[in-house]
Amino acid sequence: MNTTELKGNWNEQKGKLKQKFAALTDNDLLFEQGRKEEMLGRLQIKLGKTKDELRTIIAAL
Repeated sequence: MNTTELKGNWNEQKGKLKQKFAALTDNDLLFEQGRKEEMLGRLQIKLGKTKDELRTIIAAL
């Protein structure tokens, strides 16, 4: 998952993540250029998943 593919269809992926994990908020999924790791860290804490697991989940959407 690189920044270009994440940024390209992030709104669609964000919606799918919110459907899959109802506890997520828009703030949890806020993607800013250069801050992908910070966002993944928030998701990691909230969902109890590793960054690799999160990357796999996002890539599978």
